[in-house]
Amino acid sequence: MSIQWSGLSPELLLPLDRDQAEPLRSQLENGLREAIRSGRLRAGERLPSSRELAHQLGVSRGLVQECYAQLHAEGYLNARVGSATRVAAVGTATTPRATRPAAPRAERLIADFRTGVPDLASFPRADWMWAQRESCRAVPTAELDYGDPRGSLVFRDVLAGYLRRVRAAAADPRRIVVCAGFAQGVGIALRVLARAGVGRVAFEDPGYGEGTTLAAAVRAGMDTVPVPVDADGIDITALAASGARAAVVTPAHQWPTGVVLTAQRRHALVRWAAEHDGYLIEDDYDAEFRYDREPVGALQGLAPDRVIALGTVSKSLAPAVRLGWIVCPADLADPIAEEKRQDDRGSPLLDQLTIGTLIQSGRYDRQLRRMRTLYAVRRQALLSALARHAPDMKLTGLAAGFHAVAHLPDGTADSEEPAVIAAARERSVGIYGMSEYRSSGAITPSQLVLGFGNVSERAIEAGIARIADLLRGQPGGA
Repeated sequence: MSIQWSGLSPELLLPLDRDQAEPLRSQLENGLREAIRSGRLRAGERLPSSRELAHQLGVSRGLVQECYAQLHAEGYLNARVGSATRVAAVGTATTPRATRPAAPRAERLIADFRTGVPDLASFPRADWMWAQRESCRAVPTAELDYGDPRGSLVFRDVLAGYLRRVRAAAADPRRIVVCAGFAQGVGIALRVLARAGVGRVAFEDPGYGEGTTLAAAVRAGMDTVPVPVDADGIDITALAASGARAAVVTPAHQWPTGVVLTAQRRHALVRWAAEHDGYLIEDDYDAEFRYDREPVGALQGLAPDRVIALGTVSKSLAPAVRLGWIVCPADLADPIAEEKRQDDRGSPLLDQLTIGTLIQSGRYDRQLRRMRTLYAVRRQALLSALARHAPDMKLTGLAAGFHAVAHLPDGTADSEEPAVIAAARERSVGIYGMSEYRSSGAITPSQLVLGFGNVSERAIEAGIARIADLLRGQPGGA
């Protein structure tokens, strides 16, 4: 598909060498001809007007018109009176059919229970555009410079107030560094800790599996050690025996088991950090979406000098926004800010101001309430579908967020995690196993991690109905 350039006249790079013996008209013809043959200019693309191209190249308009006329005669260009000159389909280069890479075909699934993906259709486009306009109108010109690598002070002020109000965090805008989402935030935090002498970091098990978070620790030069999670959260005794001086934790809604770190464990975890001169990296990824339990405040509020708290708008708005924050302990605020400066000099200011405007206007809170209601409906749809089609299925981790853990029946190879996942995929249903989040990769106990954030109620019902026998451990059965 050709790109339909808008505007008065698209720019076009066609260098001419006035020191060559070859006439300028020949150089221009050859340059355009080669650009079309090579595919640099695609069929249907609009060329600059003869007047504009002549101005760009510093030649006469008549020379350009003669060049266009010659290429039109050769079939390289299409030209009609009153219409722009465009590249013709004839004469464009194509990759040989035998070597042309096949375009990837999107897999058509009737339901895809991917985890970690919010309802993308619910992104508040109208509110976002309104907030963008307001922010753009009000931002002082001086603020459009590179600015503070920690981010806009206006945004950090608003964000600190929001985190104190909603997450009971001890948030100081001077100790907040804005980043491009969780991945950058955790990478920065781990590198800073490694330079501060922390050589080993613990991860919850199951947790991030072999994903990018563990890879970030390895790139920082740190050893990684898995620490088991039970019904009360991370095992503090095992953590103390691990030799780690830092731990990455998800206390409000453990990823991916969904358990909540108990009050006793929370205090024990903070004591561990103090006794070992250690740090906790808190991933507060979906704590704002809670249903039938009391809200749990951020761990950072209990020990602001020992906890590096990471948050983003990936779940509340959309992953594509790519904006998050690091709430830093006092002794790490400057090193983290400097690491951010070295990384990319700072995150996009206008996006920060847009989100700050959403928060101040109350529209962000309204979006969270809307999404909380939507996910509660989808959670109930999942429960109802399983009650109808696999009534003995045990489901856990549903107190918050938008994923649940389904416990498969034991007994036969057909009910093991990989077999169920593969069979479901053959029926056009995407489901995902707990094994990919376990450090050992163990497939027992057989469990599925079912995300319902970006799956409609109708798709939830259809998907569960399609794989009901697999969930019951009776593939092919009634």
